[in-house]
Order: sequence, then structure tokens, then C-alpha cells
Amino acid sequence: MERLHSGSETPTSPRVLLLEAFYGGSHKQLIDLLRENIDSCSVFTLPAKKWHWRARTAALYFSQIIPACASYRVLFSSSVLNLCELLALRPDLAHLKKVLYFHENQLVYPVRKDQERDFQYGYNQILSCLVSDAVVFNSLFNMDSFLSSITSFIKKIPDHRPKDLDQLIRPKCVVLNYPVQFPDVRRLLPRHKLFPQQQMNPDDAQTPQAEVHPEGPEQEGLDQSMSNPTTDQNTVSEEHSIEQIKPLHIVWPHRWEHDKNPELFFSTLLRLKEKHLRFHLSVLGETFTDIPEIFTEAKHLLDSHILNWGFLSRKEDYVRVLCEADVVVSTAKHEFFGVAITRRGQTLCPPTELSTASAHSEGSQEEM
Repeated sequence: MERLHSGSETPTSPRVLLLEAFYGGSHKQLIDLLRENIDSCSVFTLPAKKWHWRARTAALYFSQIIPACASYRVLFSSSVLNLCELLALRPDLAHLKKVLYFHENQLVYPVRKDQERDFQYGYNQILSCLVSDAVVFNSLFNMDSFLSSITSFIKKIPDHRPKDLDQLIRPKCVVLNYPVQFPDVRRLLPRHKLFPQQQMNPDDAQTPQAEVHPEGPEQEGLDQSMSNPTTDQNTVSEEHSIEQIKPLHIVWPHRWEHDKNPELFFSTLLRLKEKHLRFHLSVLGETFTDIPEIFTEAKHLLDSHILNWGFLSRKEDYVRVLCEADVVVSTAKHEFFGVAITRRGQTLCPPTELSTASAHSEGSQEEM
């Protein structure tokens, strides 16, 4: 039996009703953050399992377990919940200020084949927008891709199509980037990230410089070239040069689902392996009911390169891996915000993006 998570009781009557039909990943992090910072709220959630069933049935479930409360003033929910259904089942909630938050949108959410896209999920999100008072997106990319796709999406209806829905929804829309809390990670950062200016200091033999470099005979030539400086000022012994080089540590910190395009990521790493290039690998992120087969295959083929494999439940362990890494890779087909990629900024770990459509550039501009 799935357990309902609810907020702790407060001495004052709750004014904010927080609902999350898929309490996991970034959805969970946002609800937890709101709960911590809102003094008077009630929280009702469902575990992050079988997303499709949550989208279909959560409204009816919530309608039965949310108690009547005259003090509620605001209702906040992610777009997984069919808000239109909930309000029809619970008309006493209709007068609340209704805030709908989009972590992702189903109009452009990547599917393997377009015929696999279930019309109802996107349609439910449109209906939820129409009954909401405010529609919040985590990125401009998310908002624009949703609004610009409504007209073509509605054309899938055979006849008697509703019109101008995007014009009805647009005035309610606002972009509020996903709030990410950054702990102090200085004690977890390796020396070369804390003191990057010392990387070129020939007296600091302990400063690591990560590179993807070849194994075997080619490595000998690389070591030799590094041990023959052109000036006395840059003279470093061959022994110190070897110590300063370590395999590139690559991190893939996303949930294990097909829209994150793990096939592209692992095929790229296998090409590096075929070229006899040395690298270390950490594959993190949450797993759900259905895990793409490529993960089992890749773990076997890349076993000698793996440092970490699987979800790290302790946040400190997760942040430590990011701090130790040299590059974080995104291969997502779409990235509506990318919390994992945003977190890498605090660890001074540069991103490499192989995705075709994402909101990462918005975050990059803010960091500059």
C-alpha cells in the first residue's frame, strides 16, 4: 500500500495546500523546499512510481483524502496532477488561488515514436492551465515550447476543435527558474579546484590535471613530451608530470530513462574505449520501474572504467562525486531545466551538452 506523505501539523490553520502526484526527483525537492519555507501549509503527495497512472488517477485519490478546510487560500500543484478533474470533484477548492507548476510539459516531451504520444496527458495539462490562476514554468524554453505547440497539438482532434487556447493561457504564464539550494562544498573540492591558479606552478607536484589520454605506447610519447620543457621556469621532472595526469572523470547524473538519451552517452564512451583512451566514469541518478536495457550492457562493457554506478541516497555523497569529477555530460533529448546540470556549477565542474533542445543556455547566461 502506497503511503501518503503529509506535512507536519502547525499551531496555525494551514493557508497553503501543496499537492504533488509524483513525489520524487526535482518534484520532491521543490515540495520539500516549499514546505520548509512556508509556515502554514498542508502537504499531500504520492510516491514517484508509475508516472502514467499518477497522471491518470491522482485527482480522484486526492479528492478523497484532502480534508475540508476553510483556511486554505492557495493551492499549489505540479502539472502531473489533472487539476481540472480535482476541482470538479472538490468544488470547495475552486475558489483558491491555483498555482500550476510545470517541471516538464507533455506537448513536446520526447517519445520514441510520435504515435506513442498519449494525447490525453498533454490535453490534461492544457485543461489544468485553463482552470489555474497562475501557470509557472521552470524555464523560458519550457514555457515557449508549451505555448507554441498548443495549436498543432489540438489539430490532432478530428473535428470541432477549440480555438485560441494559447491566447487564453499565455496571460497567466510566468517563468520562475527552479530554486536550487547550494551547500558549502569547499571542504569537498579537490586542491586543483580550490586553487586553480596553482595548476601551472611547477613546484606543486600534487596539483592534478585531468585529461583523457591514451594507454600503451602513445602514453610514453606523451610523458616524454611533457618532461622536456622549453624554458627553465617550466621545468618539471618526468615523475611529477606523470603524477599530475589522471584519467578524465566523466559524470552522467540523470534519471535512468529514455528521454535522457543514455544510448548516445554510452555509445560515445564506447568509442573512447575503442580508441584506448583512459577515463573514469560515474553514472548516477534515480531509477524507476522500467530501466533501459542499455544500462546493463554498458555496465558490463565499461566495468574497468566505473567509479560509481547507481543512485546515491546521501546528498553529501552525490555532491562529493560532482566535486571530484572533471566534466558533467547531458545527452537529454529535451531538458526543460536540468537540475543536475545546474548543480554542477557549484562544484566547478564544466558541462558537456550533446542534447538538441534544452534550457541549459538560460542557466549558463545567468552564471556568467
